[in-house]
Amino acid sequence: MRELDTLALEAKENPDKLDSLIRQLEHYILKCASRTCHRFITRSDDEWSIALMAFTQAVDNYNLDKGSFLSFVDLVIKRRLIDYIKGQAKYSSEVSIDPILFDTEPDEESEDASLRMAVAEQVVKLDSGDLKLEIETANMTFSAYGFSFFELSECSPHAAKTKKSCAIVINYMLQHDLLLSDLRSTRQLPLKIIENNTHVPRKIMERHRKYIIAAIEILSGEYPYLADYLRYIREER
Repeated sequence: MRELDTLALEAKENPDKLDSLIRQLEHYILKCASRTCHRFITRSDDEWSIALMAFTQAVDNYNLDKGSFLSFVDLVIKRRLIDYIKGQAKYSSEVSIDPILFDTEPDEESEDASLRMAVAEQVVKLDSGDLKLEIETANMTFSAYGFSFFELSECSPHAAKTKKSCAIVINYMLQHDLLLSDLRSTRQLPLKIIENNTHVPRKIMERHRKYIIAAIEILSGEYPYLADYLRYIREER
């Protein structure tokens, strides 16, 4: 029997051991919460409280038949946080999407562009669904940077040359984990480092900051539907 699994079983009957286990696994709980919410979670966030309650629930319901305790914790936290996100969405304003929110210059003759526009238009008719949940989760992530999902249509690049420059910046960031970590902790793009290594002018990055950050978060997170709108960026790699 794994030591941690044993500790979890003991914590179920002993509040002191439960407190000790929480302290021991605090970083893991925050990591699970951050992964589910697609943004960095701290103990000051509401999501921490939800994750902590989920952890306690996992301890109460754990037995060896459920396999690894950590895997079980990850599953319970993810379910509780997704329920929380869905619950919050019920009180938020109705989701509406510009069909060309990401693809600012769609080819009307393109079957792919038409398909993506149809998918985007369909979202406004849904009360739930994976795409709508992605948008709601992304909006929570973007709020930490000081902007919302619905501002992207105003700051997206239009000219092909500018779109290519933004794609170069986004791909550069995606290839460097340390820069991603720095972005999420400071909420700022490392402009000097990016400019020195990509030769993309700082002015372009500043003008399209929100778009670049949004694309980085989407392409580095678990947003398969939204990522499809940013296909051109992957093609620039």
